[in-house]
Amino acid sequence: ADLEDKVGALTDEINFLRNVYEEELRELQASIKDTSVVVQMDNSRSLNMEQIVAEVKSQYEEIAARSREEAEAWYKNKFDQMSVQASQFGDELRIVKGEVAEITRLIGRLQSEIEAVKAQVQPEAI
Repeated sequence: ADLEDKVGALTDEINFLRNVYEEELRELQASIKDTSVVVQMDNSRSLNMEQIVAEVKSQYEEIAARSREEAEAWYKNKFDQMSVQASQFGDELRIVKGEVAEITRLIGRLQSEIEAVKAQVQPEAI
């Protein structure tokens, strides 16, 4: 039962961390949208604003993509660790269940032996 509680707690923690991850992604995306850019202008006629805007946009998209990849990698790593831990707890639970079944069989056998001994003792008492 304790291990089942641990498994339940781990499942709840995984769900919580997923929600935190999604919220952090939303916050990062919102902060990227709110970021202001300072552009120095050269008033020469050869200034191509479309190209400059495209370059800045591509730089910010690269930064956002890297941040997203780093966050996803971190959460994937954390999720994988928790999955391994949950698997280990499941294995431990199966082992403990087997031990409980073995002890239950032992108790049953001992009770049978006690009953047999009681049956032997009672006729001698008469």
